[in-house]
Amino acid sequence: MADEKLRDAVAAGVLAAEAGHRDLLQSIVEVARAIFAARASSIFLLDKQADELVFEAVAGEGAASLIGQRLPSSTGIAGWVLVTGQPLVLDDLENDPRFARDVAESTGYVPKSLMAVPLLHDEEVLGVLQVLDRPQRERFSLQEMELLGLFANQAAIALDLLGRARRARAVVDDESPLGVVARLAATLDALPVERRDPALALLGALERVLNP
Repeated sequence: MADEKLRDAVAAGVLAAEAGHRDLLQSIVEVARAIFAARASSIFLLDKQADELVFEAVAGEGAASLIGQRLPSSTGIAGWVLVTGQPLVLDDLENDPRFARDVAESTGYVPKSLMAVPLLHDEEVLGVLQVLDRPQRERFSLQEMELLGLFANQAAIALDLLGRARRARAVVDDESPLGVVARLAATLDALPVERRDPALALLGALERVLNP
């Protein structure tokens, strides 16, 4: 019974953190869409195990239906940016061979122009940020690229935290000794400072019993 309560308490904390990271990602796409006066903005997360790109946050066109949808990681412009790790600005998607029009049509929204940037954390590409159909200008300015890079940096941090929260949830749900240790460590971390030292002393005593 006590172990179930501990598991529930830790899981609740992990789920709260995960929800907070998702909210941050949603805020990023909403602000990016507003700043660039675009019709839509989205963030993809790379699911390595499934080798798929997952819509984690969407603002504007498709916001009501795309969250959670998955695409093969090599699909379209997002796939190209993911693989190359290079940003891309296209003002005429229709004539670009990398554009997956059939996939866009399946989402119910076919953009005409696009800005996409990889989400890098510790030199690892975690996903892709896209801004779709911003107002046409003569050229994409250096200032806009720098601004897009700032959004990408924040999104990459949020994606990394989201991934950590999900991995922690998987460990918490695990019934193995590792799961028990994870729940215990999370509980210790949440203790007030004045109660943490006695708890650590108890763990030390337990270690001595288990490893005489």
